[in-house]
Amino acid sequence: MSHPASMRAMRIHAPGQAPRLEECAIRPLREHEVLLKVTACGVCRTDLHVMHGELPNTRYPITPGHEIVGRIVEMGDSVAKRVIGERVGVPWLGGSCGECVECQRGRENLCEYAVFTGCTVDGGYAEYAIADARYCLSIPDRYSDQEAAPLLCAGLIGYRAYRAAGHAPRLGLYGFGAAAHLLAQLACAQHRRVFAFTRPGDAAAQQFARSLGAAWAGGSDEQPPEPLDAAIIFAPVGSLVPASLAAVGKGGRVVCAGIHMSDIPSFPYSLLWGERSVSSVANLTRADGREFMRIAADVDLRPSVEVFAMDQAAIALDALAHGRLNGAAVLANDGLVLEAPVSS
Repeated sequence: MSHPASMRAMRIHAPGQAPRLEECAIRPLREHEVLLKVTACGVCRTDLHVMHGELPNTRYPITPGHEIVGRIVEMGDSVAKRVIGERVGVPWLGGSCGECVECQRGRENLCEYAVFTGCTVDGGYAEYAIADARYCLSIPDRYSDQEAAPLLCAGLIGYRAYRAAGHAPRLGLYGFGAAAHLLAQLACAQHRRVFAFTRPGDAAAQQFARSLGAAWAGGSDEQPPEPLDAAIIFAPVGSLVPASLAAVGKGGRVVCAGIHMSDIPSFPYSLLWGERSVSSVANLTRADGREFMRIAADVDLRPSVEVFAMDQAAIALDALAHGRLNGAAVLANDGLVLEAPVSS
């Protein structure tokens, strides 16, 4: 089968460097892989960590992006249950070994040999992307490509953290960005009261949170008007751990949902006492993805996205880093794809 010989991609060549546009060869597919024509790719805070060299095992040069939406244009010989032209999503977890202790325990998200999209293998800041078909996800029809992109990480990791928080009628969300704005809608639809914590003084983000159903919104330096049952921390700020412990009541859970966080300062044991707990969530499983997409098909989530051209990736990342987004940034190839020459 013919395939594009090359493509344009935004590549990061070393830690501390911004992504830059270049022409790349497209390698032949392996047996379980699909080649996607990328229509949209979400911009995640993890991409900032990749750019700044804050994640171990990142491979450079790398094409970042792990919230990929695209159409299948070619399939490897062993790909099953997918068809040419089908729309699929590619999440952070790009592969696992299936054999290590964690995989055998059903915890492929903790696989010792996991492959991560846009970190250890090339991602979706490009015209085309290669992915293992066994880790691709079907996307509910109700979402456009640009709306669907943030579901693939902001939605997925937010949902895993939401489950880890347990039954929490009063739920605090620290850092009101791409993940929190989706999770707030889900929590409100399930009749939970959401308390949103933003950067101190960010009145626009607080109003945005209230517009999505939050019962209260304030700065991360404030205490909520009543004790919380659980809190989820999306912002990569270690000092929010003791702050959120102070906000939850007895038996409350604090869940750290980020892949990277600044150092957690020491805090008195009295903040943890009373059977409060702190945990983290790491990556996701394919089962998480399928379960969340079923929920997203039933719940009328309204992803708020700001669209950038694919070659504006550095601008989108800067907007994310400096809190200039309400919701999520998405890179789009619509109308911008330069057709690559075709080889047989």
